[in-house]
Amino acid sequence: MNRNDELKKIKDEILMLSNSPLYAYRVEHKNFPVIGEGSHDANIMFVGEAPGRNEALTGRPFCGAAGKILDELLSSVGIQRKDVYVTNIVKDRPPENRDPTPSEIELYSPFLSRQIDIIKPKVIATLGRYSMVYIMKKFDLDFEIESISAAHGKAYDAVASYGPIKIAVFYHPAAAIYNQHLKETLKKDFSILSKM
Repeated sequence: MNRNDELKKIKDEILMLSNSPLYAYRVEHKNFPVIGEGSHDANIMFVGEAPGRNEALTGRPFCGAAGKILDELLSSVGIQRKDVYVTNIVKDRPPENRDPTPSEIELYSPFLSRQIDIIKPKVIATLGRYSMVYIMKKFDLDFEIESISAAHGKAYDAVASYGPIKIAVFYHPAAAIYNQHLKETLKKDFSILSKM
């Protein structure tokens, strides 16, 4: 399997995803879908919930203020962004940055599942509550789900189609934009990545 070809197929399908309730909004606002970026051989995959305004304007995940914080968190544990893969569950921006709906998550999540199976990360790091709940349910960890304020900074053992993985739960970096205290918490939580 050629990872580049398989990931390009996903991109092409999402570009033409006219049955998505978010497609008309994307076209009307001349936005881009945000597929994901980074190493196709990454050991760590970060999964957010959906693109924001800057992301939709550029087609790049985590490129605004939250992205700067993510970059800072990665460098705090000696990881370069180019060595990880960064994506979202939902690949198009919901209007006004509202939360994605269950039906939008259902429509877009098969693309994320394919990205996981193609890249085969050893660690899936969730960013935010929606991502945490979705990924933990996907990997049969429903019984472990608790509030993100209790789960952040924890790692869970799970099994993917290609073998054992770890799921690491983090607050969304955007939460630290207005709360410096939370940035310190995120830095501490990110330190678990250097042990994986």
